[in-house]
Amino acid sequence: MLLKIHPDNPELRKIKMVVDCLRDGGVIIYPTDTIYGLGCDIHKPKAVEKIARLKNIKPEKANFSFICYDLKHISDYTRQFDTWVYKLMKKALPGPFTFILNANNKVPKLFQSRKQTVGIRVPNNSIAREIVLELGNPIMTTSLHLADDILQYPTNPEEIHEEYKNKVDLVIDSGYGNNLSSTVIDCTENFPYVLREGAGNIQQYL
Repeated sequence: MLLKIHPDNPELRKIKMVVDCLRDGGVIIYPTDTIYGLGCDIHKPKAVEKIARLKNIKPEKANFSFICYDLKHISDYTRQFDTWVYKLMKKALPGPFTFILNANNKVPKLFQSRKQTVGIRVPNNSIAREIVLELGNPIMTTSLHLADDILQYPTNPEEIHEEYKNKVDLVIDSGYGNNLSSTVIDCTENFPYVLREGAGNIQQYL
């Protein structure tokens, strides 16, 4: 199913349709402030496993992240972190960043890797955040690649739908996406360490 949603003023009726799909264990493709992503409710193990199969990886070895609505959601799934981490996230979020933090025991077991960390995103995207707000908990997210072009992220939602219409339950069309992923910052030590350069420039917030 291809569902068009206005990028700046998402219709609540359509957001509820997406949330109903997630609550039913559905897998969706949705926009962020960077690339289109694959997502599901973090509390639906079968949906998480389905995404892992689509990515051809084991869930426990995957670098899946959580899309959160705000900083409050972040504290629900992470261990207490230093003040500098909070100040950095408060400056940078919502934005095109993924922060790697130490996970607490509220993170579903399927995500509890040996590292005991979790990637956290609060994208500057109304659709993604409204979905999380209506759902009441984060959604799992991972990057999306078209099978025939693994070096580029797909940006055209109609092409994405054509590729994935038999593999996922719903594709959101909010217009063309970007083809640059988020900047990933490890905040599990005493200083921030950039693991991957992406759309965001974290230096401006340090």
